[in-house]
Amino acid sequence: MAPARGSRAKAPKAHHESARSLKRKRGEEELSSLIKRVEELDLKTAVKNFADLPLSEPTANGLSASHFKVLTDIQSRAIPHALKGRDILGAAKTGSGKTLAFLIPVLENLYRKQWTEYDGLGALILSPTRELAIQIFEVLRKVGRYHAFSAGLVIGGKSLREEQDRLGRMNILVCTPGRMLQHLDQTAMFETHNLQLLVMDEADRILDMGFQKTIDAILDHLPKERQTMLFSATQTKKVSDLARLSLTEPEYVAVHESASAATPSTLQQHYVVTPLANKLDTLWSFIRSNLKSKTVVFLSSGKQVRFVYESFRHLQPGIPLMHLHGRQKQGGRLDITTKFSQSQHSVLFATDVAARGLDFPAVDWVIQMDCPEDADTYIHRVGRTARYERVGRAVLFLDPSEEKGMLKRLEQKKVPIEKINIKSNKQQTIKHQLQNMCFKDPELKYLGQKAFISYVKSIYVQKDKETFNIKALPLEEFAGSLGLPGAPRIKFIKGDDTKERKNASWKMAHLSSDEEDSDDGASKKKKKKEEPQVRTRYDRMFERRNQDVLADHYSKLINDDGTLIATGAGPGAGEDADEDADFLSVKRRFVAGDEGLGQGGDSDSDSDSDSPEADTATKKVQIDGKEPLVIDSKRRQGTKLVYDDDGNAHEIYEMEDEEQFKARGDPNAQRERFVAQESARTREADIEDKELVRAKKREKKEKRRARERALAEEAQQESGEETGGLPYVPFEIPGSASESEPERDAPRQQEGPCLFCRRSQRVQRRRTSEEEQGKAAPPQIETLEDLEALASGLLG
Repeated sequence: MAPARGSRAKAPKAHHESARSLKRKRGEEELSSLIKRVEELDLKTAVKNFADLPLSEPTANGLSASHFKVLTDIQSRAIPHALKGRDILGAAKTGSGKTLAFLIPVLENLYRKQWTEYDGLGALILSPTRELAIQIFEVLRKVGRYHAFSAGLVIGGKSLREEQDRLGRMNILVCTPGRMLQHLDQTAMFETHNLQLLVMDEADRILDMGFQKTIDAILDHLPKERQTMLFSATQTKKVSDLARLSLTEPEYVAVHESASAATPSTLQQHYVVTPLANKLDTLWSFIRSNLKSKTVVFLSSGKQVRFVYESFRHLQPGIPLMHLHGRQKQGGRLDITTKFSQSQHSVLFATDVAARGLDFPAVDWVIQMDCPEDADTYIHRVGRTARYERVGRAVLFLDPSEEKGMLKRLEQKKVPIEKINIKSNKQQTIKHQLQNMCFKDPELKYLGQKAFISYVKSIYVQKDKETFNIKALPLEEFAGSLGLPGAPRIKFIKGDDTKERKNASWKMAHLSSDEEDSDDGASKKKKKKEEPQVRTRYDRMFERRNQDVLADHYSKLINDDGTLIATGAGPGAGEDADEDADFLSVKRRFVAGDEGLGQGGDSDSDSDSDSPEADTATKKVQIDGKEPLVIDSKRRQGTKLVYDDDGNAHEIYEMEDEEQFKARGDPNAQRERFVAQESARTREADIEDKELVRAKKREKKEKRRARERALAEEAQQESGEETGGLPYVPFEIPGSASESEPERDAPRQQEGPCLFCRRSQRVQRRRTSEEEQGKAAPPQIETLEDLEALASGLLG
């Protein structure tokens, strides 16, 4: 029997379907096996190699291609817990591999859940600085190169519009808090309701006061049910911070908590006691003595970084110089970090932007020209060298007033540091060169002034007054070391003694007045000496005396109400009223009640002033021509009643007496009970208010998204109508309509019409006008004979 028609065509299709089903089945079996291996993972067993972990094939291939084979201490202890979905608090020394400790669980947990681009955002990784976010993203690209996830980098300094277009398709996002919050508030197609993992690198800095409002706003957009991982070299243990993050039984992984030092053992740490005015000379001498080294110099502000960089660049120390601070544009910051990472011998002047997380290869020295604000900042700064078992050295410059307090803080954090001295034959001074440059270059002088002000302000705002005492610093000498002719004025320093100066001037004024009262002759002599030789008319005007002694004609002038202008008395008052005005005075009395309101019957103004009822304090005040406002100082309490749920009447203000108050118990217990009740009520109301605000925000966001979708669809339709379809063809070829039909709906990629399109449009308009004039249209050509007939007709 012959085979049926089409059987040979169906055989390959069936073969492909069976292959796909087998591949799908094999993938499901591998996934179930992987999940089972993760569940059976023993957390007490130490893991040394990545091959011993239950990892998926794409992750294992990415680690192998990136040459990661052996786990560090933090990775071996944190990754097994994170693979099981637990919340992690990870703390380890700088350069110990914390980035892989959270990137591998992120990839594995999303892989086991079969996450796709249609599921939305699955993991969010927050970083305090842009440079650290870029570094994390590069590691993620290397390790996850064989995964099918879509990952994105969202930081400031980039185009917000371009990020908005791609944000809705991302599965993993590495971002900074500020830009992330901006997208959560402004990007319509961005959803976080399905988030599975939240990671915070350098968590103690992110949870600091500087990011508090931003992080709280971000957490309000995220779901409560998620896995959270925090990593830092100086981990936070505050209950308030952990409560904000909604952690559920977090696993605290502190690898080096019991170690004798908080810094790597391969790091040599020293400090130099040098006066503030000699710090620039010491730094210049150090750079000149280490021209074959790679050095990072930390300063407290961006203005100082710019001034030191520009001044040293003019002096040409003989080594490449770079600078990095937060005021630079993102492209420039990225170029500087890349160049410094690739260089062998260079010096980088930086603020604390580069103090956390950045992995600069082969850094030999870390110089802290300005004292760090605390021991944690010191640990992060020196962590830029001695990365992962490499050798490094760090030097801290301290003013004599900062030595005692800073050494005490470092000792509390178990930081071993030794004191060294500067060799006198190596010491060089650059004060005269800086003065010469500031004299010739006004811009450099301006930078020096700004650097001085920013340094003084950074010292002034420090909370540790035992270490940072601004009054103990030689500011005039420091200004001279910067090449400035004098110390710029700082406004807030004057504010410290304002109260003392004010009180002192007040006391001096009283003392001078007492001296004038006690010795008139002496005061007159002083006044004569103090009078200027040249007296103007303004001096004579303000030195006039007896200005309250009026002439007779002025004292007899009368107001509209019949009182004298000078005395305020009636027209019959004598001339002696001025003399007795200061000796006798009548107390003003206000009429209260009905009489004060003019409702007291026949009483006139004279009877009101003489009657005893006029002693009550009532006053009428006329405001802007409106009805008079009655002010009654002896008004009694109102008698308004309120009703409870049972219908019983109560006064609006019910006050209990002393016996009732004592019967309720101890006052402290009553206060605590009242505070607890009000706190509970406030918390409940706060929860309701937050839910209401969240619902309103969600509704507003949905409306905005719907509006944007509608606008996008209208724009797409309009663009399709304007640029879609093929141009008009005068002589239509059979079959061309059916072939070009699918392309008619696709919008053209060109912004404007091409030359052929414009020509065809002109032909179309000309044909339309000819048809309107009554001319017959050319016959439709379907065959070659029709075309020949048309040609012969045209040729005559």
